[in-house]
Amino acid sequence: MKRFVCTLLSAGLSLFAANGTAQIQINPLPESKPIVPITIGSHELSAADAGAWLDGLFPYALRKNNLAGAVVVVVKDGQILVSKGYGYADVAAKKSVNPASTLFRPGSISKTFLWTAVMQLVEQGKLNLDGDINQYLDFAIPPRDGKPITLRDLMTHTAGFEETAKNLFSGDVALPMSNETWLKEWVPARVFPAGEVSAYSNYGAALAGYIVQRVSGQPFDEYIEQHIFQPLGMQHATFRQPLPTTLKADMAQSYASATTPPKPFELVIPDVAGGMSVSGEDMARFMIAQLQNGHYDNVQILRPETAKQMHEFTHYAIPGLLPIALGFYHMDRNGQTIIGHAGDTELFHSNMMLFLQQNVGVFVSVDGDKDGGLRRQLLDGFTDRYFPALPQLPQPTLATAREHGALLVGRYVSSRASFDNFLSLGNLVQAQVRMAADGTLITPSFKDLAGEPRHWREVKPFIWLDDVSGSHLGALMQNGKPRWISVDEASPVAVWIPVTGWNSAAWNLPLLFASLLVFLLTALLWPIASVVRRRCGKPFALQNPARRWYRWSRVAAIVSLLFAAGWWFVVMRFDDSAANANDRFDVTLRLIQLVGVLAVIGTFAAVMNAFHAWHERGGWWRKLNSAALVLACFAMIWFAFSLHLLNLHLNY
Repeated sequence: MKRFVCTLLSAGLSLFAANGTAQIQINPLPESKPIVPITIGSHELSAADAGAWLDGLFPYALRKNNLAGAVVVVVKDGQILVSKGYGYADVAAKKSVNPASTLFRPGSISKTFLWTAVMQLVEQGKLNLDGDINQYLDFAIPPRDGKPITLRDLMTHTAGFEETAKNLFSGDVALPMSNETWLKEWVPARVFPAGEVSAYSNYGAALAGYIVQRVSGQPFDEYIEQHIFQPLGMQHATFRQPLPTTLKADMAQSYASATTPPKPFELVIPDVAGGMSVSGEDMARFMIAQLQNGHYDNVQILRPETAKQMHEFTHYAIPGLLPIALGFYHMDRNGQTIIGHAGDTELFHSNMMLFLQQNVGVFVSVDGDKDGGLRRQLLDGFTDRYFPALPQLPQPTLATAREHGALLVGRYVSSRASFDNFLSLGNLVQAQVRMAADGTLITPSFKDLAGEPRHWREVKPFIWLDDVSGSHLGALMQNGKPRWISVDEASPVAVWIPVTGWNSAAWNLPLLFASLLVFLLTALLWPIASVVRRRCGKPFALQNPARRWYRWSRVAAIVSLLFAAGWWFVVMRFDDSAANANDRFDVTLRLIQLVGVLAVIGTFAAVMNAFHAWHERGGWWRKLNSAALVLACFAMIWFAFSLHLLNLHLNY
């Protein structure tokens, strides 16, 4: 699960780069199975070649990025082709990573096991993908616009929930609450109609896990053990938290970097959505089963038609961009159909890729690598090396590029965001689309692997191509305006929605900084003016009540600064660890809100001070200062309520 603190632009976004090498496709003979493509200029995917290539990539990457360890497993045609461990599972003890037994935390890749469990119950007739999920729950999920949520909505992340962060992770030694308790504590706001807007949701996945538990009559971890782990022989895999005693010794230590002390085992409250621990070779067994349509050795965890239903279903956030299947999202490139899932805890970062046409799967998990660069290198390099793209003629830029591009210029906010609580602070960080002089679009927020803004040119109506990476940017248009936009890598699970004028950071951020500057100068100049008057022997010119309101207005400025500082502390605290976003932090939030209420009340003092300044004799500086302070106070009220900083509830 993605590390979550007020940075909602990057929800599910991994930026890939592509290179082209020749490939020839041989059409299948009539009445026969498709023939695997023969490639020219590619390397043979053999154990020797893949092992040597990985050995050239990972040791160097670990050293360069100061990472503790990693595991990589490649499967092909029902067998483990390459199984590699790099670095250390325990740096201090110099304990090497063992791909067969060392446990990593694959984060949201756990969801693919959850969705497999859902489909097992679907094929047994116990669940209906298109029925109201309330029929399976013992508490109610309210409809939005009269439309209920279905399991299909949950599996495609189109249920319409806003993002959640509270109690997602725990820093306690033992799990403080169950997935069921977490779900029932509060239901996130339904901000989008069901089945329409792609918005990745851990809450939605957690709901599906609870449904599996209720319908099967088994605790979720027991169900997965009995129906997936044991049939596949996955002896180094568990959803249990804390870890069972038999597996504790196999767990890789949790490192932010190779040179810092390890951190405690991460506890994920909605364990069904991201709490699994697993070895590389056990993940290989699961990948083989998926690639073989539910079959592994002598067991069948899914019927072939059920597995194909999972893999072949497609929901497009924007037609022309990559879709999501049932629980797996597409990572297609070089003409290859690639489905899989990424996963992140705060300290472990993983990726699973299934090349359906080639019967090949790749799993990687890295202890560190927060920005995902190493994982992107693996996907890019592996695909380009073994399944290079066919040479293609350059797609011409459409004549409508400038006209259509102008419609997209503006600011956007991620659908994977909070809109009904104080985490909407993160919506001040907005994606921008600009137009270059040559008519191409520039996206400073969607960067390439070098960290540079991407350039896009229109090659199909409202589909733009980045020639460097081969990725596409698309827009879903409605009434001549973009309803939302996205890029290939994010479109299966998130889109970017145009920002309304009232919420645009183009004027909100300057207003925020200007207001804070006014508060700061007002607070600093108050004692400075007092010292200057004493040194110069000048008495304070104001008399009551003007003097009283002048002083109270200065107190209001200080209180407003404290209110802003309090929320800055919240952001920094959550950024330090998502486990800090828990029930125990409610007291701190209430204290900050109390300061905010005092700041709102203090606006009256600023208004009265300005009234006296403008209706009594005095210099221009006092008039200007008093007016600026009133404007800053009203701006603070705008931010307090538009960003939900003074909500009565503390659900976020």
